[in-house]
Amino acid sequence: MITSLPLTPSTPASSRGPRLGRIAGGLGQSRWLSPAIFLILWELGSRSGLIPERTLAAPSSVLATMFEMIVSGELPGNLLVSTMRALSGLAIGATAGLVLGLVSGLSRTGEAAIDPLMQIKRTIPTLALTPLFIVWFGIGETPKVALIAFAAMFPIYLNLYSGIRSVDVRLVEGARSFGLSRSELIWHVILPGALPSLLVGLRYSLSIAILVLVVAEQINASAGLGYLINNARDFMRTDIIVVCLIVYAILGLGADWLVRTLEKRALAWRPNLLAQ
Repeated sequence: MITSLPLTPSTPASSRGPRLGRIAGGLGQSRWLSPAIFLILWELGSRSGLIPERTLAAPSSVLATMFEMIVSGELPGNLLVSTMRALSGLAIGATAGLVLGLVSGLSRTGEAAIDPLMQIKRTIPTLALTPLFIVWFGIGETPKVALIAFAAMFPIYLNLYSGIRSVDVRLVEGARSFGLSRSELIWHVILPGALPSLLVGLRYSLSIAILVLVVAEQINASAGLGYLINNARDFMRTDIIVVCLIVYAILGLGADWLVRTLEKRALAWRPNLLAQ
């Protein structure tokens, strides 16, 4: 006589699939999990002596140092100096890139005169010009701002030039059929069509301005985040160095957030494909 064995209840495969998918999705959305684990391991390594303080300070020491520098006013004062350098260089570079991009994008003659020089500029590493700028402008504020401006100019120029040349020809022909003059065509059709590309170039310029600021402030700086890093290097204060690196990162993220916010407001007319 054959007896049937009792079957243990099991979860159907159809119900296990969605559950596993939800678990995997929850883990995938935990973007702060890996940074948190990294910080915990870093702290444990520092407290156990595996990571010497002269090599890298513990996260708790970095936070304590940051608090002390904020309370004393040392960090806000030097941060203001670095921010003004970055903004000054960005303003000069963005203005130059905007003007050159308009001239080159709206005129064949302007393109023939400007674009070859800008392409040559693109192939020259900005940081390689540091010694030449020091010879020309000395070791004051001018070479620092000039380096940032020189680096921030090209992304604005290239993206604006590309945006102007990528405007739909049918829109231009339609505007001409309505009798728009050249200036009205540029103002009402071409520039709004090139605005998304211009904002992309602005995002790149902001990021590059922060990156070049790090190097520019190594040129005999008497104030700024680079000045703090140089002093901290001389005294083996890795906690101060990490604090300044964190501030540089926050500046970059803040600049990107600012342009994203501007983009949402300026391009409110553009349909959001992701929301559909």
